Amino acid sequence: MLPICHDIEQMMGRPIRSPKDFDLLRDNIYSRLRVNISSHTLKRLWGYLDSPSEPRQGTLDVLARFIGYSDYEAYVAAVSVDGGEASSPVISRHINVQQMLTENDEILLSWAPNRQCRVRYLGSLQFQVVESVNTRLRPGDYFQCGLIIEGEPLYLSNLLQPGRLAANYVCGKRGGIRFER
Repeated sequence: MLPICHDIEQMMGRPIRSPKDFDLLRDNIYSRLRVNISSHTLKRLWGYLDSPSEPRQGTLDVLARFIGYSDYEAYVAAVSVDGGEASSPVISRHINVQQMLTENDEILLSWAPNRQCRVRYLGSLQFQVVESVNTRLRPGDYFQCGLIIEGEPLYLSNLLQPGRLAANYVCGKRGGIRFER
């Protein structure tokens, strides 16, 4: 099993051992990245099925993107810098808003069950909701947020919605949020 497989298991919070686990991983990869990797391919990577061939670079790149790296090369570089172990997925998949975003950057947030929200950064830790599906957040709402950590709940401060008082709001209480820039 490749080291990236272990890091994916850590991120998933469970070992990947059964056909059902591989199907769950396949579905999570598709849900986050909109890329299909077959369960059969995942089984070969994990050593569940024997395979004489090496994994394709494209497959490794998708797996690296799944845990927060730009590609497999970036993942390998992080592993070598960390002395053989990649950083925790929670640490590697975060956005320090003030340091990492510029005005008009957009982020797609998603959380269970089937909720999505696209937000635009306005500067000074302020965001505006651009699109929203299955959430209480609506286009035109404003909020403040300084740190976005994948896999953790997202805490919004000073949520401003038409006709309501400013409030605090939590997205992804169960299972945390996912994001794509």
